[in-house]
Amino acid sequence: MTTLFSLAEEIRRCTACPLYKSRLLTVPGEGSSNAKIMFVAEAPGEEENRQGLPFVGRSGKFLDELLKIAAIEREDIFITGACKCHPENNRTPRVSELKKCKELWLDQQIELIKPKLVVILGRSALKSLLNKNKLSELQGKKITENKQQYFITYHPSAGLRFPKIAKIMQEDFKKLKKFL
Repeated sequence: MTTLFSLAEEIRRCTACPLYKSRLLTVPGEGSSNAKIMFVAEAPGEEENRQGLPFVGRSGKFLDELLKIAAIEREDIFITGACKCHPENNRTPRVSELKKCKELWLDQQIELIKPKLVVILGRSALKSLLNKNKLSELQGKKITENKQQYFITYHPSAGLRFPKIAKIMQEDFKKLKKFL
């Protein structure tokens, strides 16, 4: 039987796309195996690549602030990336990389965890999970596709770069609190 742990072990050995060549560590994800909420972001950053854990850098600190707004404890959720390996030079993952990682790993993680809500953080995660590109049109909304509920917002790194987006994300996490 596949578990999150056994899946993470398989992810650590993955060579299915070129991203494995530039990674230090894969970042399968972290959190509760029976989480009601799952967060899916883009791909590991440099610090995540070094530690093998999601959201441990500056974006992680901002995400922790946002989780407090929504009264969500980090240990109660599962956090992962649409891609499990760090793209060289912090580039955006290619569609082919997103697709491969979704087919091999992300779909299985969602199936194992069975979250009530998947929070999509940013455009790459939106492209991976829902095959949509227009984050601005879906941001702050809860939608249902294939019997799964999704809430869409920006990636925390965008909030760090742009104060306007940080404010929008804070409002999104207030909405998220109401949905829970």
